[in-house]
Amino acid sequence: MYRKAISLVALASLGAVIACGDHPAVTAPERPLAAPAAPRAPAVAAPEGLARTVALALADPAFRTYVKAQLDASPFREHKLPFQRFVAANGGRAAEAMARRAAATAAGVVRAANAAMPLEFYFPVPAHRAAWAGDERVLVATAIGDHDAPVAFDPQGHRLVLSPAEPPATPVLALVPVETDFSVPPPALPPAALTVCWDYCPQPYQPPPPPPPPPSPGLYMTQAHFTQTFEGWLRGSPEFEVHILGQSGQTDSLKDYQCAGEHQSMPYYFDQNSLDWSGSAMLFSKYQLDNYAAQHPGQNPRVFVVEDDDEACVIKANKDLFKQLTDVVDAANQTLTAGKDTTTSAGTKLWKYAKALLKLFTSLASLFNSNDELVGNAVQDGIAQEYHPGFNWIVKGDQNVTNGWIELEMK
Repeated sequence: MYRKAISLVALASLGAVIACGDHPAVTAPERPLAAPAAPRAPAVAAPEGLARTVALALADPAFRTYVKAQLDASPFREHKLPFQRFVAANGGRAAEAMARRAAATAAGVVRAANAAMPLEFYFPVPAHRAAWAGDERVLVATAIGDHDAPVAFDPQGHRLVLSPAEPPATPVLALVPVETDFSVPPPALPPAALTVCWDYCPQPYQPPPPPPPPPSPGLYMTQAHFTQTFEGWLRGSPEFEVHILGQSGQTDSLKDYQCAGEHQSMPYYFDQNSLDWSGSAMLFSKYQLDNYAAQHPGQNPRVFVVEDDDEACVIKANKDLFKQLTDVVDAANQTLTAGKDTTTSAGTKLWKYAKALLKLFTSLASLFNSNDELVGNAVQDGIAQEYHPGFNWIVKGDQNVTNGWIELEMK
C-alpha cells in the first residue's frame, strides 16, 4: 500500500557485518557468518544486526527460558515487549546474554539498542506463540514496512529471507518498529477476576442490574468488514481507525475532527483485530454534528478508514496519495462521498449520502509521509451501486477499489 521507505542509519552494533545489498528469497539458510575475532562493534544496519544478535543469544537455553517468561508475563496486547526496555531490564540480563554470543559488552548492546529506532519484540502469529515451548526451534525476524520481505536469523546465525505473504512453520519472534503505546501498561485484573470455582460457588442474591442507559445521540458504526488486514503477518493484528474528516475553517482543505479506534475512550472505542467486527462505536456525536453544520453550512463530513501503523488517531500518510485517492473516489461516485444527519418524513433518522467538499486543493493539511494505510472513504451503497447484507456504506480505496463495507446508524 502506501509506504515511505525509511532510511536506516549505519550504527555501531554487534555480531558480524551484514551486507546491505539485495538478497533473493531463500528456502535454506545461507552460509553462517563468521563471528568477530575480538569484542568489537563493526557497522551494520539496524535493526537487522540486532535481530541476528538476539537470535544468536537464543542458542542459550537459559536465555530462551527467560525470553519466554518475559513474553508470557507481558500485560500488553499480543504479549508485546518494548525491546529497548527489555534489553536493559532486570540488571541488563538480556544485554548480558546477547553480549556473550556477540563478543561484545553488555553496555555496548544497550547502546546499540538505544541507537536504533524504537522497536517492539513479540510473536506476531498467535499459533507461533502457543507452539513455542522455549526450545531452539525459533527465528528472529525484522522488517520495516508492513509488506517488506522479513529478514530472519536462527540461533546459529543463519540468515533467511521469509515470504512477506505467509509465515513459516517455525515460530518467529518479530523485532519491528513500535506500534504499541508502552507508556501506560494495561490495568491488571482484580483479584476477584482470578477466582476459580471447580463445582459450585454460592453467591448472595443480587438483584438484576438496571437496563443500560440509551446511547448518546450521534453517528455510530455497528458492523465492519474489510477485505484484508492491511498489515503484514510480521506486524501482528491490524489497528483499524475510523476518522471524521471535514472542512478546515473556510478553506479548501480537510481537517480530522474525530477518531474512533482502540486507543480512544468510550464511546469512541472499538478494537477490530480481524476482518470482521460488530458492536457499537460512536463516530461523531449529535453535538459535534450540529456544531460542525453551524460552522460549515453546506459542507458535509466524510467517514474515512485508516489502518494505523504510527501515532494512534493521527493520520500519517503521503498527502499526494491521499488526494489522489479522494479525487478518484469522488469522480467515480458523483462527489456524493460525504454524509449528513437526515430525518425522513416518517421520523426515522439516517446517515445519508451528501456532497463532499469541492476543489480539494490541499487535501488533509496534517498529512505527511509515514506508515499508515489509507483503507478508504465510505460511500453509501446506493451511490456505489454495491450491496452487502447488514451493511450500508462501502469503503472505497485507491482507484475506487472496494476495501470493505460498514454499517452506519444515527441513534
